[in-house]
Order: sequence, then structure tokens, then C-alpha cells
Amino acid sequence: MLNPTAVLTGADASTTKRTIPVELLFVVSALSQYIGASIAVKRFGEVQPIGVAWLRVVGAAAALLAFNRGFGGKWTKPDLKAAAFLGMATALMNGFFFLAIDRLPLGKGVAIEFIGPIAVAAWLTRTRRNAIALACAALGVVVLSGGEISGEPLGLLFILLASAMWAGYIVTATKVAKLDRGTAGLGVGLGIACLALAPVGLPLALPAFSSWGLLALCLLVGVFSNAIGYGLDQLIMRRISTRRYAVMLALLPVSAVAVGFVVLHQRPTATDLVGVALVLSGLWVQDRT
Repeated sequence: MLNPTAVLTGADASTTKRTIPVELLFVVSALSQYIGASIAVKRFGEVQPIGVAWLRVVGAAAALLAFNRGFGGKWTKPDLKAAAFLGMATALMNGFFFLAIDRLPLGKGVAIEFIGPIAVAAWLTRTRRNAIALACAALGVVVLSGGEISGEPLGLLFILLASAMWAGYIVTATKVAKLDRGTAGLGVGLGIACLALAPVGLPLALPAFSSWGLLALCLLVGVFSNAIGYGLDQLIMRRISTRRYAVMLALLPVSAVAVGFVVLHQRPTATDLVGVALVLSGLWVQDRT
């Protein structure tokens, strides 16, 4: 059985490595992220997206640092710099993503955002088999995106900015994962991002403080999406190559379609299901290294 506390703290990592398939960890991470996103979407009428995004980072930083019982030991300047870059890339990705899904369907938004991971995977692809896998996954994402977002140019701009931050997240998260501090590195990075973005995020988050229930929900978004979702990413990145991780991210649009259907009642079309099949084909074809 998956022990969330052990995963978040990095405890008993060798047992986790032996007993839990990386694909299962990835699916749990994806579902956790988009359950959190679905909760966030329903709060946008009460708190502006950037306010929810900032509280998401606050909630995640608090949860990760609590689970790790501190900062994970002493930090060198290069390590702290890497964590800070990870925290800022994650926070900005969250902010642009929430601004986008306030205007776009969840599944289509995630599909377009996947341009960033595709770019990373393409850069790291070296074999014909992996190139075919990447092509299948990329085509599936294009199909899932519907090819267009009519009447929402601002939503498209925000999702493209989120996509660029996602590429940055992959590169920096891999570096931080290799520091082997469990998820303390992610927690420290998100803590730095909280402070850096407070002048923008805190004023827009103030309406959440009018209700303890509303504030708790906004912070819960961070626990689901960042603490659990990105915390599992740290474990996954210590087990597989950056290229394979970037291709496996194609599961995220599939998960977003599923969560959008169950939670937000956004029904997938036959075309969406074709896109899902193409993504899964790409994941099946790729090398497992």
C-alpha cells in the first residue's frame, strides 16, 4: 500500500522503489494534481486565480516542510539556488495555468500546455523507438487540444506561458531530485517562491481569509496539486531518465480529461478518446530507461 508520508519525506525509498511501479506513482501524481485543479476552478468565483495559485504554493510549502520536519539539513549556495529556481518555476507555472483554465476547458488546456514537456523530450530523444513514442504522444496531445481554442486568445497566451514554465520545472526539478533530500528541496523552493510572490499573490488572496472553509479549500489545492503531485514527481525523477519522465507527462492530459469528466462534467468526445489512445500508445512504445 502506498504510504503518502513515506513518499513525501523520502523515507523507505528503497522499499517504494521495489514495490510500486513508476507508472502507478505517475498516475497518482497526475490525478492528485488535477483533483486539486478542479477544486481550484470551483473557487475562482470567490477568489481570483492568482490568489488561489499563491495559496496553493503556501499550502504545499507548509505541508512539505511539516512532513520533512524542517529544511532537510544544511544547504549550500548552489543547492539553495537550484531549489529557488524550482520553486519559482513551479509557482509561475501554477499561476499562468490557473489564469488559463479560468478561460479554457481543463483537458484542452493541459493538452496545449504539454508543448513544454514535448520540447524537453524532443531535445533528449536519441533513438528511433523513442522518436516514434514521442510522435505518438505529441499527436495524441494535439488531438486532445482540439487543434484550436476559438475566442480565447488570452487563455491561449496564459497556457503557452505555463507551458514554458513547465519545461523549466522539468529541468530544475530533476536537479533538485538528485540532491536526495526527499521532498525537502521542493518545500524549500516553494517557501522561497511564497515570499518572492507575496506582494502580488497575497492581496489577491485576501478574500479567502473571509472564511475558514474557503481558506482551507484553497490551501488544500496546494496539498493535492503540489505537495502530493510534485512530491511524487521528486521520487519518480530519482528512478527514471528526464527523457522518459517528459514523455510520461503525456499521461497528464489524459488524467485531466478524466478528472474534467468526473468532477467538472466536461464530457470527452470521440476525438478526445482517440487522443487518449495515441498518448497511451506512445507510452507503451518508448524505451523503459
